[in-house]
Amino acid sequence: MKFVAVSSCPTGIAHTYMAAEALEQAGAAAGHQVVVETQGAAGSVPLDPAVIADADGVIYAADLEVRDKERFAGKPFVDVGVKKAVHDAPGVVAAAVAAVESWTPADAAAAPAAASGGPATKVDSNASVGTRIRQWLMTGVSYMIPFVAAGGILIAISFMLAQIAWGKTGVVDVTKVPLDHLLNSFDAGSLKDWAAVTFQTGNAAFAFLVPVLSGFIAYAIADRPGLVPGFVGGAVSVAIGAGFLGGLVTGFLAGFVALWISRWRVPKGVRGVMPVVVIPLLSSLVVGIVMFVLIGQPIAAAMKGLSSWLNGLSGSNLILLGALLGAMMGFDLGGPINKVAYTFAITGLATTGLAQDAVQYRIMAAVMAAGMVAPLAMALATVVRKHLFTHAERENGKAAWLLGLSFISEGAIPFAAADPWRVIVSSVVGSSVAGSLVMAFGSAQRAPHGGIWVLPLITNWWLFLVAVAVGMVVMAAIVIALKSAKPNPIVQAEEAADERAELVGATV
Repeated sequence: MKFVAVSSCPTGIAHTYMAAEALEQAGAAAGHQVVVETQGAAGSVPLDPAVIADADGVIYAADLEVRDKERFAGKPFVDVGVKKAVHDAPGVVAAAVAAVESWTPADAAAAPAAASGGPATKVDSNASVGTRIRQWLMTGVSYMIPFVAAGGILIAISFMLAQIAWGKTGVVDVTKVPLDHLLNSFDAGSLKDWAAVTFQTGNAAFAFLVPVLSGFIAYAIADRPGLVPGFVGGAVSVAIGAGFLGGLVTGFLAGFVALWISRWRVPKGVRGVMPVVVIPLLSSLVVGIVMFVLIGQPIAAAMKGLSSWLNGLSGSNLILLGALLGAMMGFDLGGPINKVAYTFAITGLATTGLAQDAVQYRIMAAVMAAGMVAPLAMALATVVRKHLFTHAERENGKAAWLLGLSFISEGAIPFAAADPWRVIVSSVVGSSVAGSLVMAFGSAQRAPHGGIWVLPLITNWWLFLVAVAVGMVVMAAIVIALKSAKPNPIVQAEEAADERAELVGATV
């Protein structure tokens, strides 16, 4: 059979492309053709209409609403989460085959209509309250991350240039260059001016962090009516110092208020102005009053207290925090717990007025180092003890080198899916070691992503690499020891088949 598929994940970075590759390989192994459109952070190249027309069925491996879904109307389909495609691609392909075989014209008529255009999100209205809260939150975080990445890397680059231009005081000096100078007297030959303009651009990107978070949480809850009060609430949070915590609160508040107002029964003459005037006006007013008058200051005080607590950490407390965050990064490899640790780290990047080696930036470095460990360790293990891994795992190990170096923890998922407890236990230990060592070494960074590709932006980068290497070796050693204690029967069967093939070849 011929299938077309669409893959997407909340962040659009790793799972999107891993699911696509897994589906294509599983389809080929089963004798089917699967052509995948990846709707990731880098955008997407739409499937050829001729390919869609020729397809027997459709596979949606998506955690976000599929864009332009009407292209696939009338075709048999299966709709699974992106992780299902990564962990069990053969099962997804088999389900798609079954859907095609059992499809009837009545099913086509009853198929849901395509979603309206707009920013992508996917919230299961039939899921539990906890699951929906996580989906609302992850929608906001997924749209926020590109702003954090752009702003953080630009600011880190500006500091690097400033230290070359001004010397040791450059990190402070670059923040003092007035905007009037850049607007009216910019000198293309001055490294100081380039550092200043890069810093201001990064700051501008960071200014959107909390409003985007709040706006898209509200959007996930109430659809388009939630955008305006969500963005307004995020801007208010920034203005009163409530920061990231305020953005979380205003996102949920704006979403539910906008949803409530949008469900009012109003006369026909008023319906036309509801989405344009009434809903944004009233919901923004409610959010503004609640934040300015009622809860804004307590949230701001909580944010100040959290910053003070972090800045007060030192010595063994920092090492323990690094170990905890590292263990969370290594536990589910891009899952909810991993995302909690990562989100906690990137929120610190938006804090203004911090020294270059502030605790918030050390946390980001610890989280990134820990997130690199699992794929690198599994890649190392497949090289050191090949006989413990299947042929497919050895191939995955080759790709895991690049994924690990690029801070894509999901590179270890194929190994964890095949042998969960051995890989996850090893990952938690190795990642916690890396996180604690980064804290002990004092490495820090503003860039929220990139792995070794942003190494020049990391302070004490050589010690950062040492921490990653130690964590990698520790995890690889543990996983090798655990796998050696109980050999994998699949690996043994493959070895026996290889030996038979060698004997036949020698005989011939």
